[in-house]
Amino acid sequence: MRRDLIIGFIVSALIHGGAFFGERLIPEKKVEQKKVEERPVIQVVEMPPIEPEEPEVVETSDEPVKPMDFAPPMQTDVPQVVTDTSFVQRIQPPPPENVKPATGIVAIPENRDMSQFRGMKVFDLASLDQQPVARVRTPPQYPFEMRRAGVTGEVTVDFIVDANGEVQNAYAVKSTQREFEAPAVQAVSKWKFKPGRKGGRNVNTHMQVPIVFTLNDE
Repeated sequence: MRRDLIIGFIVSALIHGGAFFGERLIPEKKVEQKKVEERPVIQVVEMPPIEPEEPEVVETSDEPVKPMDFAPPMQTDVPQVVTDTSFVQRIQPPPPENVKPATGIVAIPENRDMSQFRGMKVFDLASLDQQPVARVRTPPQYPFEMRRAGVTGEVTVDFIVDANGEVQNAYAVKSTQREFEAPAVQAVSKWKFKPGRKGGRNVNTHMQVPIVFTLNDE
């Protein structure tokens, strides 16, 4: 009997001791606190109201608008003057029906009057100490019919530059089209030169120059 009481006492002590020390031996679960994420705050700024633009006042007139004709400016076809060392590439258009350009160079017979130079020496360019220098070169007039027909050409003009720098006895030596001869000779006759010099004095000089008539491509 006494034995049973002792065993019961021991069992009771073990039960109470286990309950007391069990709470200390078993770790308590940590309660994790969820971090509350801070959300960014977006502020919406209200734009000020846009004032409507005032319409432009257009003055109207009862008069009818007159149409204006615009024409592009035209450039004048100016014949080119070249020297013996110059190269000019000429565009040969097809000959029109009413104009038949010559196929080759037309030689013009020499009929110049040299009476005013009798007793006076006329020097060639190669024999001068200083060659004549052109001061004024009047361009020739392009013949209207040739320009309208699209015909180009060239004229070689022979002349003498006297001791005063004036052009004397200008005439056409050869040409591709006779219609160009007169305007070429007339233009060269108006040229002014610084006369050629030999032996320290001004002399008469024999010269030739080609005059090229070409249409402006622009």
